[in-house]
Parts: sequence; structure tokens; C-alpha cells
Amino acid sequence: MSPFRRRRCSDGGIALNQSPPLGIAALHEARDAASAPFHPVKASLPPRCILRGILPSLFVLLGLAVVWPARATETLRLMTFNLWHGGDAGKQPLSRTLAVIRAAQADLVGLQETHGYEPAPGAPRPDHGRELAERLGWHYLAQGGRTGVLSRHPIVTNSPARWGAKIRMPSGQEVWLFNAHFAAAPYQPYQLLRIPYGEAPFLETAEEAVRAARAARGGQVDRLLAELRPALATGLPVFLTGDFNEPSFQDWTPRAAAAGRCPLPVEYPSTLAVTRAGMIDAFRSVFPDEVARPGWTWTPITSPDDPADRHDRIDFVFVSALNVKVRACHVVGEAANAADLVVQPYPSDHRAVVATVETRNGVKH
Repeated sequence: MSPFRRRRCSDGGIALNQSPPLGIAALHEARDAASAPFHPVKASLPPRCILRGILPSLFVLLGLAVVWPARATETLRLMTFNLWHGGDAGKQPLSRTLAVIRAAQADLVGLQETHGYEPAPGAPRPDHGRELAERLGWHYLAQGGRTGVLSRHPIVTNSPARWGAKIRMPSGQEVWLFNAHFAAAPYQPYQLLRIPYGEAPFLETAEEAVRAARAARGGQVDRLLAELRPALATGLPVFLTGDFNEPSFQDWTPRAAAAGRCPLPVEYPSTLAVTRAGMIDAFRSVFPDEVARPGWTWTPITSPDDPADRHDRIDFVFVSALNVKVRACHVVGEAANAADLVVQPYPSDHRAVVATVETRNGVKH
């Protein structure tokens, strides 16, 4: 989103706010419990399973090979990061953006607004996502639309329209990372709060907000899910990062409205559609209380009580409900009162989000 004003930055270092995370949400636990194949088979087997111990010897005698399915496990740190026009808008060197990724200890990063400003009138805008990959010695997929996937590990292929990248881990396990940057305007929180933004009309009801959000981003969400759903069907771990430019239906709740955290409950459709497709919001799985932990990512450059702005959580890390467990999730930003991981000076108008996950799947590919 376009900033209202440029933030002031001071020199400094990196610090970690040691606030302990809450427990994983019951929804996530239930889904984990339901995925029985995820757990190892116990050593004590019924007599009918003894045949499994005999079969390998028989195959060896016949000169045939036996390969039982491997159960690869990985621990990964997934990050979503809007660079703010390639880091140029904050008038800081790209090294500051690099410092944020390094401080987060990320393995896979979904980048938005990857391109910097034109170096000269009419010159192409440089892809700073690619430059970050070169500086890190990592792998990179330019997705188009000024988005990109940055990976510590090899990218082996991508989905047809480049919404997603398939990545091979050191164990041989493969995972999918999808990344999105949805339309910034019209922005429904501003419309509901009567904050002028472009020429968008003001709105009065939750139903109007949902219709406006679908009109603004519904087509993009549908195109994303058309490629994400087949990846989910493979059983591989699937992740989604992105700047949705829309709050979560899990944040604008009746409880949040009663606490004054939002003006009214709204079932925002983009996060709702992603969740219904089988994805879990990593931050809300760790911090299920939207009142106690709002997790705002928009924006570090204005005050929370600024009448010309509205702070919200619009940057997300989602994980597939099967074969993935979220171990931790942190907001990365400019100050300890707004972020868990602090990097100063901070180069973006969006706080980043980094989730630590454990993945497991049935076979190596």
C-alpha cells in the first residue's frame, strides 16, 4: 500500500522481544490428530504384519529391490516480506532489507514489491528480489507482478502461472511455497472508517465490505487457489505467503468489535477462501486471541492512533493442515512494542512475519 508519510529511522541493531508464544490453536491440534498417517507406526505389530518382515527377504532371493516409503522431516522458517518498492521507498540501502531476512533466519521467503524505482527515466525497474538472492547465494523465482520466491534450497519447478514454486529440501523432501500480492485498492477498512483513499466510496455495513473485497481481490484469489489446490492434493507440505491488502476474518470478529479492536465484525473473504481450501493461518494458530495479540503488520510508518490511518494484520503465512506443524510465529519490525523481532533501522512500510514449522511427508520425490 502507498504510505501516508515517510517514517523516521535511527541507527541501531537487532533485538528479540522474548514474549513467550501461546499454545497452538485447538483447530490446528484437531487437524494434526486427524492426520494419523503423520505418526510413526508403533514397534508392536499384530501377527498379520509379520509378513512385512519376511517380504524383503523374499524379494532379495528373487533379485528384486524393495524401497519402503521414506518419512522425511524438516524444520523450516517461512517468511513473508513486502519490500516497499524494492526497499527504495524507505530511502535505505538494500543491505537493510538483507539484514531483516538474515535476522529472521528465514529459509523460504515470499517477497512482494520486489522492484525498485527506475534508475533513470524510462529505464526498467530493477528486480531487487533477484539481487537479494545473488547476495545471499540463494535460489529465486521471479513470479511476475513484482513478486518473487526466495529460497535457501533449490527450486525444482513452478506452477503454470508461477503462483507457486516447488522446493527440494536437503533430505530430498519437497514442499510448495505459493506467494501473492493482492490489490491494494479499494481498501475496505478505510472505506468503513471513512478515510479517503483514492476515489473509493465509503461503506456502512459488513455485507458491503465483503462485496467490495470480493470485487477487488476475488479474481486473484480464485486464480491462486486454482494452482494451490492441486498442490494440496499431492499431500506435500504447502505454504502460502502474501500481502493480502485485506484483514483476516479471524481478526475482525464479534469479540474484537466488542473490545474496540475493529469497528464491526467482517468475514473478510480472501483469508476465508484460503482457509476453506485447507490452509491454516500460522500466526492465529499460535496466537488464537485476536484481541490480546492483534499482530498488526500494517504499518510501521504511522501511529496506531493516527486518524488518517488504520492499523491491521494484512501480511500472512499460511500452512497446509496436513503434514505441517507450526512451532512458532513472530512479527518482524521496527520496535519492541510492535514486533517480536526488532531490526533497526527497519526498511519497509510493512512488518514481516516469520513462522517456524515442522514438516513431514510420506515419500521423497
